[in-house]
Amino acid sequence: MKLTSYTDYALRTLMYLAHNRDRLVTIGDIADEHGIAKNHLTKVVHQLGTLGYIETVRGRNGGLRLGCEPGRINIGDVVRHTENDFFMAACFDPNGQGCSYSQACSLKGLLGKATHAFLEVLDQVTLEQMTAPPPVAAKRAAIAPIHFRRPDPTQGKSGATVAQKPAKTAAAKPPAPKAPAARTTVKAVSRKTAAR
Repeated sequence: MKLTSYTDYALRTLMYLAHNRDRLVTIGDIADEHGIAKNHLTKVVHQLGTLGYIETVRGRNGGLRLGCEPGRINIGDVVRHTENDFFMAACFDPNGQGCSYSQACSLKGLLGKATHAFLEVLDQVTLEQMTAPPPVAAKRAAIAPIHFRRPDPTQGKSGATVAQKPAKTAAAKPPAPKAPAARTTVKAVSRKTAAR
C-alpha cells in the first residue's frame, strides 16, 4: 500500500503543527521544511481546515495551528479523508472493466483484508503518539523494517530461470608465423657460405 503525495503532505503538515504548537506557522514554513511546492500544500491545508484538523488565523500575523488536541486526531481517519480510494487492484474499482478471473479469484478478498489491516493499525495511532518525544518513539522504531524482494533479472515473470546468453568471446586468431624459420634459412645460408 502506497499513500499518495497528498496524504503524505497532510500528515507532514499535521506533524509540523504538532511540533510547533507554541506559535502560528505559515504554509511557507512547512513547504520550506519539507521541500514541498506551496501551491500543492495550500490545497492540503484547505482540506485539513475544512475537516477541522487545523485552524487558520487570517491577517498580517496570521498562520496555521492545530484545530484540536493532537490526541484527538486519529491517523486512520486522516488517511481515509485524504486518500482518493483504496483500490489495491483494478478489480476494486466499481467503474473498472472487470477481470476475467473475477468469478474464481480470491485475490480481491486477500487484498481487501490487507487494506483493512493496514487501516486498523493506523486507527490505533493518534497524532500525539506519532509526535511523541524520543523515548516513546524509540520503542515504535524498534519494529523490524519490511524488506521487499526485488525482481531477479535472471528470472522471468513466472519465476523460471531465464536462459542466459553465452558471453561473447573474441574469435581465436590464427597463430603468427614462427620467426625461427627465417633464422634457420639464414643459418643454412651461412653454413653454405662457411663451407666455401
